[in-house]
Amino acid sequence: MTDLEVVARGHVGGDGSVERLSCHPRLPLVACSDSERPAVHIWNCGEGRLRALGSVGLTSEPYGEAFGWERTGRTPAVAWHPEQPLLVVAGEDGLRQWTPAGISEPEGAPATASYRSLAFSPDGRTLWGSPSARDEGEGWESSDVLDLGSGTIGAGPRWDTGVAEHPGGGLVATLASDQGATYCLFARVDQGVAPAVMRPLRRALILDCDGYGTPLFSADGRHVAVRGNAYDNSVEVFELPSLRRVLATTLGAPSPGYPYPQEWLDQMRSWARQNIAFGSRPDVLWIAEPTGALLEVDLETRQAVEHDVLTGTRVSALAATATGELLVAGSGGTLVLLSVLYRSAQNHTTNRDTSKATAEAFLETTAELPDDGDDWETHLVLTDGTRTWEADDLATTTTAGSTDPTWLQLQAAINTAELNRDGGTTTSTDVTRSGSGVDG
Repeated sequence: MTDLEVVARGHVGGDGSVERLSCHPRLPLVACSDSERPAVHIWNCGEGRLRALGSVGLTSEPYGEAFGWERTGRTPAVAWHPEQPLLVVAGEDGLRQWTPAGISEPEGAPATASYRSLAFSPDGRTLWGSPSARDEGEGWESSDVLDLGSGTIGAGPRWDTGVAEHPGGGLVATLASDQGATYCLFARVDQGVAPAVMRPLRRALILDCDGYGTPLFSADGRHVAVRGNAYDNSVEVFELPSLRRVLATTLGAPSPGYPYPQEWLDQMRSWARQNIAFGSRPDVLWIAEPTGALLEVDLETRQAVEHDVLTGTRVSALAATATGELLVAGSGGTLVLLSVLYRSAQNHTTNRDTSKATAEAFLETTAELPDDGDDWETHLVLTDGTRTWEADDLATTTTAGSTDPTWLQLQAAINTAELNRDGGTTTSTDVTRSGSGVDG
């Protein structure tokens, strides 16, 4: 059993809500992304208090009626330095850096660079930006590697949305998204090498459609959770090093198909897009509900317990602090810090030992992708947590039913069309999804 205790409350300025919480990985700091304008508010959440420290983009123009890709294009990306109280924000005016001393242009990085996603390397000496802003870059097909010591910019692999560092070290997870399917890619990162480069590995997860959030690792590194997607409020949790899926659920009613009824759209959009978190207990996933309650999901027993936190207030974002406390943002700018009191606390030393062993075990089961340029996808060994496909398997599959993921139905349909064009015969496929994602 678990008890939640409200430690502190705060209010993030303005009449809007916080749509995303980005906690520092080691310090009691959080970046709160404003829902009304391209602004980021920095708060201290240590010592049982919530204190506003500053903002980036506070005078920017409101989002107004911006929607879909226009809205996404104006939303700033943020990245915390892994050790220092330093936040880099990529916004409409390029890169800006916040520290307790104030706002400045980041050292070793071009202030005019524009990125949709940012991440620091685990050692903090390299900044990764996506999509590529280099003249010779290929946009979304590559990324930038910014050596903050020398100021040089090199080429990196394709990735988007965000990068999650495995607590065991030497391993990160990120996404490569497409409308048909999204890869959750794992990459090796060598320690103490500048610039640090993500080196993608062959084993990867394949997720249906697109619209997923940055992957989340549990404190002991044995689970990775992914929140999606463009068509449903999905939550999936996978076990490491096996990548076996241990949880798959849809929050609220599943998609009825296109065209979407307004009633379903309303309930679908009532769920916060950032509403899952791992706390200090690694086998528990927290899910925020639109009603203001937090759902405690035990991944071992498959049991769930509901905790009333913001009764009558919509939860707009949920995150875990560096010490395992929970931060909940509600409508109207409400910010609540919760202490999580477990009846049987997990030893943090055990978590660190387990996470290191898990990362090493995963790395031993796979190899780096060869540097084949545009053909890197052909070397992936993909799994959805229940089945595994080598590249040759997908190149020849021609059978898929309505219960199979959309990407597999599409792949089977493409293979079938090519086989029929060449004069062969095969089994028909059933591709059921149509229309675009809910938000354009």
